[in-house]
Amino acid sequence: MAQKRVSHVLVCRELKPHLLMVIVQVGYTFLYFITEASFNHGMSPHVYVTYRHILAAAMMFPFAYFLERNARPKLTFALFMEIFVLSLLGVSVTLNMYFASLNYTNPTFVASMVNTIASLTFIIAVALGFEVLDLRNPRGIAKVIGTMISLAGVLIMTLYKGPVMRNLWHPLIHIPGKSAAINEDWLKGSILTVSSCVTWSVWYIMQVFT
Repeated sequence: MAQKRVSHVLVCRELKPHLLMVIVQVGYTFLYFITEASFNHGMSPHVYVTYRHILAAAMMFPFAYFLERNARPKLTFALFMEIFVLSLLGVSVTLNMYFASLNYTNPTFVASMVNTIASLTFIIAVALGFEVLDLRNPRGIAKVIGTMISLAGVLIMTLYKGPVMRNLWHPLIHIPGKSAAINEDWLKGSILTVSSCVTWSVWYIMQVFT
């Protein structure tokens, strides 16, 4: 009995990161629709990003100050510039383009394009020489196949338009769609979405060296 409990605990520990990752992705999915609804009611994407990070900074400051104040290195000018560049590239520029693209496209397109970040990160890392692509190694083959499957899935979700699926019951929460005053511009929205994904990928790569 004790061995079964220990085995269950070990399995839970192994699955915990994957479960948390799934929960985060589900949370992001709800975030897309709620964010678009707020934009449809007149909120500016830039104001939204500003409020979001002010709230995040206020919530994280006590933990950073009281728990990790003595565990972090001294703030030098070089370290400050690294933090500034990372924040500018990975937070300000990326999220402003990302949320602005919701004004011109829809949450389904944005959510599908975000799934290319891992593939773009791998491609950019290989192109810049930060990642070694060894097709003789099973791991290298798995990375290439995973990248191709990810990009193929995004293309299918973006380009394929299947039959309309009707709900069998009324939704618990109703989020109104875009009003007539809001004009979709798929070219501009696509450029903003792809640009945000690229800068997001570069941000991930930069964190390895900072």
